[in-house]
Amino acid sequence: MIKPNGVYVDCTLGRAGHSTAILSQLTTGKLYCFEQDDEGINAAKKQLVALNKPNFEIINANFMHLQAELMVRNIQTVNGILYDLGVSSPQFDSDYRGFSYRYDSELDMRMNQKQSLTAKTVVNTYSVNDLARIFREYGEEQFSWKIAQNIVAVRAKQEITTTFQLVDIIKQSLPQKVLKKAKHPAKQVFQAIRIEVNQELEVLKKSLEQAVEMLAVTGRLVIISFHSLEDRIVKQFFQKLTTDPAAVVYQNLPVVSNYQSSFKIITKKVIIPTSKELDENHRSASAKMRILERVN
Repeated sequence: MIKPNGVYVDCTLGRAGHSTAILSQLTTGKLYCFEQDDEGINAAKKQLVALNKPNFEIINANFMHLQAELMVRNIQTVNGILYDLGVSSPQFDSDYRGFSYRYDSELDMRMNQKQSLTAKTVVNTYSVNDLARIFREYGEEQFSWKIAQNIVAVRAKQEITTTFQLVDIIKQSLPQKVLKKAKHPAKQVFQAIRIEVNQELEVLKKSLEQAVEMLAVTGRLVIISFHSLEDRIVKQFFQKLTTDPAAVVYQNLPVVSNYQSSFKIITKKVIIPTSKELDENHRSASAKMRILERVN
């Protein structure tokens, strides 16, 4: 429940869907929105301004800088923090940002267009070992080594610059039984490269540590993730916060723990989309929501 006079943070503004819902319920409260994509900021600002409520601020920064940016604004505690992780639909649907294997565009994949590291840099300069590791760890790609080998072989003759060039290499690296599956053969590799370009997992870990420090009592941290790597990080982070750190020591001893965590997991079972939500938005199929509350 949104407190009309509360302070809230949307760490992933995107096109302002969540922020619009939060801001519409605020009276004297304030909403801070983090977004590093210039195109996203321009589109979202128009939508929020249309509500005719001036009590919001868009912070052009990565949510890795959550605490520092809020402290500069003299905000030390907040009532709610939201993360809707991954690529926004407009970014994914763009035919020139390089996020999608459906469009032939330059290999980019930067959420922050001011940074220097791009997908093209990763594909053309990383070693075969690093490419294979990224595809395996971030994409959970079974044929990571073969794909990495073929990328290195192709780029030795000419630079790989476009998404379709990369898709062709991936397809040539996979057996027919995989190519015949409904899932696009380049999906996992594209995910892996995007995560590497934007350092998504490391940024998430750093930001979560800051988020829980800033939660007020009864304040909630809500996280929506779209792949298993993100969800695993969130799940383990919540478990660590709510588990007695000494539990391992006395788990086999006749000792009763008096440990009381400052946090409570609201979603004992992860929340997944309803059939209605899936009908309205097929991209929500892999979404998982977890919620944590500060209790003291």
